[in-house]
Amino acid sequence: MPSITKTKNLIISFISLTAILTTQAVSATITVPLKSKKGMVTSANPLASEAGLSILKKGGNAVDAAVATTFAISVVEPFSAGIGGGGFLLFHSQKTGEIKALDFRERAPIKATRNMYLDAKGKVRPNVSTDGYLAVATPGTVAGMYEVHRRYGKLPWNEVVKPAISLAKNGFIISDRLSWRSLSAFQERKQEILQNPEAKKIFIHNGEYYQPWEKLIQSDLAKTLETISQNPQSFYTGKIAQTIADDMAKNGGLITLQDLKSYKAIWRNPICGNFRQAKICSMPPPSSGGVHLLEMLNIIGDTDLKSLGWHHPDVIHLMVESMKIAYSDRAKYLGDPDFVKVPVSELISKNYAQKRRQEINMKMATPSTEIKPEIKTLKNHESTETSHLNVVDADRNAVSLTFTINLGFGAGIVTPGTGIVLNNEMDDFAAAPGVPNTFGLIGNEANSIAPRKTPLSSMTPTIVTENNRLRLAVGSPGGSTIITQVLQIILNVLEYKMDVGAAVSVPRIHHQWLPDELRVEAWGLDALTLQDLRRRGHKIQETAPWGNANAIAVTENDTLEGAADPRGEGLPKGY
Repeated sequence: MPSITKTKNLIISFISLTAILTTQAVSATITVPLKSKKGMVTSANPLASEAGLSILKKGGNAVDAAVATTFAISVVEPFSAGIGGGGFLLFHSQKTGEIKALDFRERAPIKATRNMYLDAKGKVRPNVSTDGYLAVATPGTVAGMYEVHRRYGKLPWNEVVKPAISLAKNGFIISDRLSWRSLSAFQERKQEILQNPEAKKIFIHNGEYYQPWEKLIQSDLAKTLETISQNPQSFYTGKIAQTIADDMAKNGGLITLQDLKSYKAIWRNPICGNFRQAKICSMPPPSSGGVHLLEMLNIIGDTDLKSLGWHHPDVIHLMVESMKIAYSDRAKYLGDPDFVKVPVSELISKNYAQKRRQEINMKMATPSTEIKPEIKTLKNHESTETSHLNVVDADRNAVSLTFTINLGFGAGIVTPGTGIVLNNEMDDFAAAPGVPNTFGLIGNEANSIAPRKTPLSSMTPTIVTENNRLRLAVGSPGGSTIITQVLQIILNVLEYKMDVGAAVSVPRIHHQWLPDELRVEAWGLDALTLQDLRRRGHKIQETAPWGNANAIAVTENDTLEGAADPRGEGLPKGY
């Protein structure tokens, strides 16, 4: 006769399985992965995925298709990411087996100062780091795309920009779901958009934001992209650069022609580590994604999660405690490695993980204030913006790329005559030590503002290999939740053997140390599990679904399986 403990575990496992099968209440549906033998693109938007696929079909490689998809996203999702922002990418070469990391993140202008967002009393001035010209950091998307294409691309540069030009010039129909996402971003940034004549001209139609099934045409952006297709340096040294600099000077912004001329994308060594039989590679600082993804995986270590069952209370408890430890380390240690020493090797070491694992009480949650000293109460806002895409080509080269303009519609500014929506990435710096940014993330001295410094990020483009063979490309938008989303998708694929559709669809959890609350999707956990977690001391906050992940997995028979998050509108495209 089974013991009470075994019976309880069976009940919990059964209810957890029911939760997977009834995810419709949480994230619309469980995605059925698209399968393909040749190449595949996944992104947050089907039009962008189609743009990338068209390049693969023309003989382009993964890099060509990734560049095309990135520029297309800049057109069809102007509220989330674009050429006025920046990001990170990983490139996997199947031929050599090497993985390269490219940092094309936005950087602080030369005139930026440590206390630029503080008042005379040393208090942070509200909204200055998020709204308007002072919030804008030097954009890096165009430089990043040109650099990776120059080094690894196959088709001519102007060929890979063509799909985006067509989408901007001819327009595209706003779908129901895209309208909902963009309208939500618009409502949050409405005041800024209405105050900026160029943004208002593009995004206001008949007195309102564009409605479903209306066509959005961006003629100025089409001309800008045409110029970039002929000479990408025009964004940094030519007419486009001069227009940005003049508009900044006119409106009190800090970006100058010198900032643009001196911008360079930076090749960095990826952060890699082993988990089970897999090699996990992700972005190094100034992204915190790779460091803390590996830190959490190391803390989980060789714990047999699969035998316990998906979303068993012991599994969730261990994951949450590892999240709290990682995010507390993020706040203290992470910053731009070109300015501060980041103890990367220590944070991702197995010895450090074992030490931190021993601190976890499996019967009781450790209050966040005991992991680190208590800091100011945090805001708990979470942006759905930023965008992620993956590409795998017929040779099994792969790109995993995440880029952003930060909050919805960035700083709410469009440079006159260009159609370029500018970022508000300066908010990702610590305006003052211990003061949270818009995502509720704490930063300290390591992430303070300095000229030409790169703000800390949570973006986590990730490539997983097994036996030197591509296994998974994955990433997501979602601000502070990005790292934990990628963690859970990797565990779903590698540990729980889910297909990639289920892996990106099933309910998620998130804890970021502060505020001290365990965030779960409404209806994502069963009643017994919630009760067990509360008994252990977890403060549970049930919320609406979050994230918009996408991934491409390679099966044992070399078939590609692609899936986009049902929480968004993305669709994989393959051939």
